Amino acid sequence: MTASSRTIAILGGTGPAGTGLALRWARAGETIIIGSRDAQRAQQTAATIKEKAGNQSHVTGMENSAACAAADLLMLTVPFEGQAALLKQLKPAITEGSILIDATVPLAAGVGGRASRTLGVWQGSAAQQAVELVPKGVSVVAAFHNLSADLLNGDDPIDCDVIVCSDDPDAAQLTRILAAKIPGVRPVDGGKLENSRIVEQITALLIGLNIRHKGHAGIRITGLPAQAYR
Repeated sequence: MTASSRTIAILGGTGPAGTGLALRWARAGETIIIGSRDAQRAQQTAATIKEKAGNQSHVTGMENSAACAAADLLMLTVPFEGQAALLKQLKPAITEGSILIDATVPLAAGVGGRASRTLGVWQGSAAQQAVELVPKGVSVVAAFHNLSADLLNGDDPIDCDVIVCSDDPDAAQLTRILAAKIPGVRPVDGGKLENSRIVEQITALLIGLNIRHKGHAGIRITGLPAQAYR
């Protein structure tokens, strides 16, 4: 099944990362649902994205639970401090066989610390924590942590690779297809979900670089054979 045949529900989709991914995928022809705690806010955000992406784009807005019920390909773009509460709330609405792509990063900023530091997560990573919070039969993929939200919401290609980690090879492949739809982005097979803890920590490093150098740092993985970027 190709990505284009599945509607993508972006949970917490009214924030900068969610709107940026929605915009890029809508421009690529994907069908998008913006999810939010507030259905009206979701609809307003969807209308703004649709205006930027073009009238031919397919973008709607719903309350998060309704978005989960309407799609089986879910993208989670919320701060770490809201991840567990939201997934617990949405668990009854997430259907068996769904794929959850999680871009959550456990930044210390969520508890009053620095955005350039990460918190320790008992399960190993935010994505591994998500596995314990979703229904059985739902595949979790860790990806899209290191893309600049500012650049996603723009028009230019993005000079960054997306490392994709999952214990489900099919879900990982689907996610890599989605990543490749963003101009300038290359997907990289990052292996098992346990590797997501390293990818999440890279985000804090990039934030520190951006603060220090006033930029929008990304990452490139070089020297691998071509099949590693598919």
